[in-house]
Amino acid sequence: MGWTTAHVPDQSGRIALVTGASAGIGFETARVLAARGAHVVLACRDTERGRAAAERIDGSTEVVPLDLASLASVRQAAGIVRERHRRLDLLVNNAGVMFPSYRRTEDGFEAHLGVNHLGHFALTGLLIDLMTSVPGSRVVTVASLAHRVGFGRLDEVAARSLTGRRSMTAYGRSKLANLLFARELQHRLAVAGAATVSVAAHPGLSPTGLWQGDPPSLARPLAAAGMRWLAQPVEAAVLPSLRAAVDPAVHGGAYLGPSERFGGRGTPELARSSRAARSGAEQGRLWTLSENLTGVRYVCAPSLLEAPASVAEVAPAPAIVACPVMGGRI
Repeated sequence: MGWTTAHVPDQSGRIALVTGASAGIGFETARVLAARGAHVVLACRDTERGRAAAERIDGSTEVVPLDLASLASVRQAAGIVRERHRRLDLLVNNAGVMFPSYRRTEDGFEAHLGVNHLGHFALTGLLIDLMTSVPGSRVVTVASLAHRVGFGRLDEVAARSLTGRRSMTAYGRSKLANLLFARELQHRLAVAGAATVSVAAHPGLSPTGLWQGDPPSLARPLAAAGMRWLAQPVEAAVLPSLRAAVDPAVHGGAYLGPSERFGGRGTPELARSSRAARSGAEQGRLWTLSENLTGVRYVCAPSLLEAPASVAEVAPAPAIVACPVMGGRI
């Protein structure tokens, strides 16, 4: 039968934050974690939808407004979480956009890269110090099979360019960035000796709201055919993320995905990524670029783990400064 939600261990006493938790895979992730006893923070762009989702979840929840297309909103959301909680056991970077209607984020970034990667990079950096001393804590970043078509250099030009913004390549580039980020984060956490690990997962193919954007005409018949043959329901597509989040046998740096039909569906197992996603040089280069674009610095300063200062105190706008114990690449 493979790994199912029946394998999710008791989550009582744990605090989890799931981005994009108002619908789709994010909602299902939050629902299962709450049902197993976790207190779940639903971080949602539309708080009304977030509250409606929370009402459908049997367990302890709260809703925090988060628009990943705005670094100011990311900073505000992190501030709210820090005011309410002194630790975080699980951060699931799930939210994403595909072929969004808007052209650039509030900060001038190409929408796919700005939301799917840079927003999550900033959010993680602003919360990671709530996690690094918590045993069993994890950051789960949700990538995609599409990372394999993320061609082109990930640089500042690509981050701000609108060329091909509605293409699968632009989406794939943002998902490649997710994998590069997850692995570089794991490297830095390991160097620092932190309790937290970083894991990545992909859901395969599932007819979630992500596909309700405005795809280019060529992608429409391909997406429809793929969905008919490869897609699995949300209840199955969520399993890689859940296993990455809670299975003690999953180690830092792992990448999980469905095991059948070219990774489109099936039980969650270790998945293979593209060669580009495994490049240590690209992981480090993207990290530096992301720091420069977002203003988030993952500071290597052990004393900051115990610092009581709030985000607002350590990072007055427009700068954004994170406060974890992190090492540089060696």
